[in-house]
Amino acid sequence: MMKKMNEAAVARKGKGFDTRQAWAFAFCLPNILFFLIFFVAPAIVGVWYSLTNYNGFKQMDFVGLDNYIRLFQDSDFYSTLWRTVLYSVVSVPIGYIVSLGFGMLLSSEKIKGITILRILIYWPILLSTIMVGLTWRWIFGESFGLINFLLDSAGLPQIHWATDSTAAFITTIIAGTWSGCGTNMLIFIGALKQISTELVEAATLDGANKWQVFWNITLPHLKPVSFMVIILSIIGSFKVFAMVQTLTNGGPGTATTYMIQYIYTTGFTRNRVGYASAVSMVLFVILLILSFVQTKISDKASD
Repeated sequence: MMKKMNEAAVARKGKGFDTRQAWAFAFCLPNILFFLIFFVAPAIVGVWYSLTNYNGFKQMDFVGLDNYIRLFQDSDFYSTLWRTVLYSVVSVPIGYIVSLGFGMLLSSEKIKGITILRILIYWPILLSTIMVGLTWRWIFGESFGLINFLLDSAGLPQIHWATDSTAAFITTIIAGTWSGCGTNMLIFIGALKQISTELVEAATLDGANKWQVFWNITLPHLKPVSFMVIILSIIGSFKVFAMVQTLTNGGPGTATTYMIQYIYTTGFTRNRVGYASAVSMVLFVILLILSFVQTKISDKASD
């Protein structure tokens, strides 16, 4: 009798466990479907397109690796990749310094109105990237822009933002830094709050000035977070599109045409969808490698 009761209890327990599993799967199903439909399926289609000469209409002949062979022989691809790397090399350190500076400045709860200041810095994250581009386009506009208006009012020569390659490149750096520093600032604020105040006070009592405290205590403690912020910023710099597309439209010429602009123009303006898909796959591999590095660094930091 006791044996039968135990078997029934085990059966009920097993049945209940299965029910919980079913409910868990049901709650996860929408996210799984979303991921499969909007990420996995487009990736598979992109791989297939990259092996064809698809032009966006009816033509779709299998060409194997021809697009990839042509890609690695294409000077335009290398020029675009170099511009993207240059954008990343310039924007990431600037963004890091600005974000860390705001994080250190706004990490103290003693400053009055600290919450409002944090919201103002974080506010650009809440805007769409198109709105960010339009905002900076109004500021840097060549004919009706705010900066040129102020320069003209002061009797100074205007800056040709739209026709000067260097000026256009600088505008994308400024706009990109402004739009991305809010999130990194919050990450740094969270990390700074984890640093022991006793350690800082002990160093101060030993005669260390603020610069020595920052260099020998603050910065080493921020090393894992700094690596994460830098890698994520590099990944973001390789994916920049809507903000630059709205601000400069990739110009003048191709001065601010980065990887995503190049893919967009090649696929939808030149109707070379197959070739653009091959470029997308190469970019995907680059971002995958960067993501792998970021994951390894995060795992190492958590150990």
